[in-house]
Amino acid sequence: MSDRLTILSAQLNAIVGDVDANLEKAVGALKEAHACGADLVVLPELFLCGYPPEDLVLKPALSKACLRAAHELASQTRQDGPGIVVGMPVWEEGQALPYNSVALIADGEIKALRHKYELPNYDVFDEKRTFQQGPKPLPVGFRGFTLGLPICEDIWLEAVPDALKEKGAEILLSPNGSPWRRNVRDARLKAFSQWADLRLPLVYVNQVGGQDELAFDGESFAIDSRGRIVQQLPDFEEAYSVSVWERTPMGLMCVEGKKDELSSDLEETYLATMMGLGDYVRKTGFPGVLIGLSGGIDSAMVAAIAVDALGPENVWCVMMPSRYTSRESLLDAQQCAEALGVKYDNIQISSAVNAYDEMLSEAFTGTTPDTTEENIQSRVRGVTLMALSNKFGHMVTTTGNKSEMAVGYATLYGDMCGGYNPLKDIYKTEVFELARWRNANVPKNAHGPYGIVIPENIISKPPSAELREDQKDEDSLPPYHILDDILYGLIEREESIEEIVSRGHFEDVVRRIDSLVRINEYKRRQAPPGVKIGDKNFGRGRRYPLVNRYRDV
Repeated sequence: MSDRLTILSAQLNAIVGDVDANLEKAVGALKEAHACGADLVVLPELFLCGYPPEDLVLKPALSKACLRAAHELASQTRQDGPGIVVGMPVWEEGQALPYNSVALIADGEIKALRHKYELPNYDVFDEKRTFQQGPKPLPVGFRGFTLGLPICEDIWLEAVPDALKEKGAEILLSPNGSPWRRNVRDARLKAFSQWADLRLPLVYVNQVGGQDELAFDGESFAIDSRGRIVQQLPDFEEAYSVSVWERTPMGLMCVEGKKDELSSDLEETYLATMMGLGDYVRKTGFPGVLIGLSGGIDSAMVAAIAVDALGPENVWCVMMPSRYTSRESLLDAQQCAEALGVKYDNIQISSAVNAYDEMLSEAFTGTTPDTTEENIQSRVRGVTLMALSNKFGHMVTTTGNKSEMAVGYATLYGDMCGGYNPLKDIYKTEVFELARWRNANVPKNAHGPYGIVIPENIISKPPSAELREDQKDEDSLPPYHILDDILYGLIEREESIEEIVSRGHFEDVVRRIDSLVRINEYKRRQAPPGVKIGDKNFGRGRRYPLVNRYRDV
């Protein structure tokens, strides 16, 4: 019996529903384990079906496909060769819902199955709706070692680690599907410190990749029995990493583990937007993206993210000037496109806008021009982009930031037309920060160029929708540093109007912004998805009723 256990953490990017592709990756991980002499490889949560499967997991056929894949994976293991820990749904006869399970596979067979006990039902999670709660899991034996196999949420609370320790587990190997959001790194370590007194080592293996509105950062790691980080995998990229554990009188101790450097806060945010957009496009099969480049900071930021995620050859930018588009914006858009190296076209929309004016002139007789005419321009641009998308196949990527989405400073069926929005959960002030950061840095694994990719004039000039003469965003909104502080209080912190006013804001301004947030819920419900960055993103993380008469008095 060996007193040495070598574990390969396989931080990989699964595709929801593509069982064959995920199986192929799992087989590749087994080969990697064999090549580096590992005893066991650990994959992320529900790896064979991809995470989160949402209601897809309610199809019994999916569980059957995953079980077949698990048996195929078992046939790839050999006596005394590396084993593998892999997640999949398991639907037992007579159950109304499947388990969220993990299989220990070795020596040509499925040695053990363990089911998730703690089913999260908060924030973006609603696993109690789609999974059957498993019993508190027992440890499993593997070549002389006693392993605990808690699944994700099982290690965020004390009950499962306590039960596994009591039953003799020497180490916890935990497959995870933990999405990234700001400060999640600290939140994870704080949660796991709840059961640190158990003095159980932990190998935490998280998935990486974008899935709909979620970005998974990986950042897999291992901690020893004293709570020290002894292994750290990188963030926002697929990676393999070995940790070696030896049995001592003090329990299993890590004698070998590589620690990769992690990204800074701003780079993490940028990488999340890159991964969210890039994987959405790749996994859905679009040939590239199409962006309305206005000469403003939001569309320039989206263009930079798209180029970094997909490469300039897969990004097509279109400037669509109207009579109100300034020469400054035309030059800024062209310079941005040239700096990024993307395909760039200029399509005048004045003739289409004039056609609408003429078409509606009789119906509008006796009225005064207002936002109706402004929105026609935006909707002509939306129709133009969608026509190009239909003809050539590129996905239209929208560019509205969270500040605009919050107060409805966007045109339904106009600039909100599209398939994905990488800025949906990023406030305007944060867009400026990211633009400056990107001009000074190139993110890891990015396909974009070094140097200034967003011209300085785009960052420094006053934001404007340019839908009427001399229009500025601050004509109808507070300055963005004030607006964003109010919005952060209303949305992220769920603060009362009184609390926000107490921080120095004018009550009438706060009440007006609160009203705008409430009455524009219907717009946000029809907006394209976008990657979750903070705690309360519009969509999965914040779900408010469309009909809502509550008022903060």
